[in-house]
Amino acid sequence: MALGPYDVGCTAVYALAADPRFSYCLYVPAKPSVLTVVVHGSPRTFMAFRDRFADFAEANDAAVLCPLFPVGVSGDGNADGYKYLTEPGIRYDRVLIDMVEEVARRWEVPKRFGLFGFSGGAQFVNRFLLLHPARLWAASIAAPGSVTLVDDRVDWWVGVRDLEAHFGMPLDREALQRVPVQTLVGGADTDTDEITHRPSRRYWMEGANDAGATRPQRAEALRQSLVEAGVSVTHEVLAGVGHDPWPAIECAKPFLADMLRKERAAHA
Repeated sequence: MALGPYDVGCTAVYALAADPRFSYCLYVPAKPSVLTVVVHGSPRTFMAFRDRFADFAEANDAAVLCPLFPVGVSGDGNADGYKYLTEPGIRYDRVLIDMVEEVARRWEVPKRFGLFGFSGGAQFVNRFLLLHPARLWAASIAAPGSVTLVDDRVDWWVGVRDLEAHFGMPLDREALQRVPVQTLVGGADTDTDEITHRPSRRYWMEGANDAGATRPQRAEALRQSLVEAGVSVTHEVLAGVGHDPWPAIECAKPFLADMLRKERAAHA
């Protein structure tokens, strides 16, 4: 399919052919040769996230794909399904894979990609990494409100003991160990009102708060869990920063650029 004027630079918003309930936008430089996916948080400001990655896209010849996972796709007002990868009748990891397949065909970029997410998007990245590490050349996880640890003693979503029962695939530890990971969090991102799990909430389970009370504590628990699983993790606490996506994005871009250079060198 020929590209039009709205298919380069800051693109239009496209409905996903496989499931038009979902959509995405991109930043496409003149000669894209790689793909990076950037996942929004709860406010769904996906186009603003795309715009913040424009300089990264241009500097690295990287198409940047920003999905939109709307609130209440099933008509029930659920705002959190994408964070946990699933709700009845929807697998959000497969929705993203369909988007990647569609973008790879149309813009002729590789299907293996780097992945960044902030807050709710960071939860998505954390869990997508555990299910599909072979699809990723890097992952950056910024300020997740909840985390899934590489813990075989605890069921999903707190751990991974029954991951295969939920998703039909086991944890591929060897592939996971090949993905460089960055964990990011603001040092002042300590409000707990939104992230404390309670029995009355949809995704409550025993152990939901065991990784810590605050985002810095939970990011540290995730870092430690990944390191213990043999993953190379770069962990950064942004001094004085609260729950703000823009400093996290500015910190993620150099990491992703560095991992991309290593990826290209390994396949040169």
